[in-house]
Amino acid sequence: MNLKITEDRKNELFARNEIVAELESKTPLKKQEVSELISKKSGKSVDDIVVKKIAGRFGSERFIIKANIYNSREAKEKNEPKKKEKKGEGK
Repeated sequence: MNLKITEDRKNELFARNEIVAELESKTPLKKQEVSELISKKSGKSVDDIVVKKIAGRFGSERFIIKANIYNSREAKEKNEPKKKEKKGEGK
């Protein structure tokens, strides 16, 4: 697996870096696995990274990844939308 960050934009308003990366892999990866790869590459904690999208073409081993790397956990909690609970969960 080879991860290459192709674009890195700093967004001061939301206290984050918005990145676009290319990943070469024989199999599609889950968001958690991609977060760990970005964490190793950027030196940030996995808790501060949010993978927005993993896009690949059929038959291709190249995936385009869009992710946000927050400066702190507080900035992430403030700016990321909250997930709703499904009915029946939480009981």
